[in-house]
Amino acid sequence: MASPLEEAVRLLSRVYVLEPLSRDELEELARRAPGTRVGRGEVFLAAQEEPGEKLFILKEGRVRVYTVDTEGRELTLSVVGGGDIIREVALTDRRLPEVYMRAMEPSVVCSLRRKDLERIILRRPEVGVRLVGLLSERLRLAEIRLAELAYKDVRARLASLILRLIESEGVVTGEGYKVPTRYTHQQLATMIGAGRVAVSRAFARLREEGVVKLRERRIVVADLKALRRIAGNG
Repeated sequence: MASPLEEAVRLLSRVYVLEPLSRDELEELARRAPGTRVGRGEVFLAAQEEPGEKLFILKEGRVRVYTVDTEGRELTLSVVGGGDIIREVALTDRRLPEVYMRAMEPSVVCSLRRKDLERIILRRPEVGVRLVGLLSERLRLAEIRLAELAYKDVRARLASLILRLIESEGVVTGEGYKVPTRYTHQQLATMIGAGRVAVSRAFARLREEGVVKLRERRIVVADLKALRRIAGNG
C-alpha cells in the first residue's frame, strides 16, 4: 500500500503544469502543499488574504467554480477535473472577486503559495510556459462564452456548452457521446447565463429533435452533427 507521501506525489504528477518536475521536486511540493479532501456537494471559498496569494490545484475529483451576484444568483466560471489548476489567483497582483468551489464528486484540493510557485518556475521554466498556455486557453474560452451571451439564444448556447463538455470529458458509447458527470438543469443554466426554466425548455426541444438523450441523468449526444449545427446558430 502506498504511503501518504507517495500518494500525494502520484496525484501531483498528474497535474499537467507540474509534469516537468522531478520526483524529488514533487516530493518537496507535496510537503509544502498538503491536500485537503472535500466531499461531494461540499462548498469551499477560494479566498486569499492578499491579492495573488495562492494557486489552487485539483489533485483528484471534479469541482464547479462559480461566483454569486448581489441577488444570490450563481454564475459558473468553469468545471475543473483532476490534474488541473482550479484558479490562477497567484498569477495576478489584483484582488479578484470571491470565488466558490463545489465538489461534484469526492475531491482532493491543495494550494500553492505564490513564492513557492515563483521558485518552481525559476528552476523549471517549462512550468511557466505551461501556465501561460493554460491562461491563454481559458481566456479564449471566456471570450467565446461572452460572444455566445451576446449573439446566441439559449438553445444554441446550451448546444455549445454540451459540445464543450463532450470535448473535455466525453466518452464514446453505443448510443453516442456521453458526458459522465451528472449536471442538473440549474447547473447548466449557471454555465450559460440563463434561467433554469429556459434551459429545461431548450433541453426538452433537443431531446424531441433526437439530438440528445438522458441516461441515468447523464447527457448522451445521439446526433453530434445536428448539435454542432444548432450550436452555430444564434
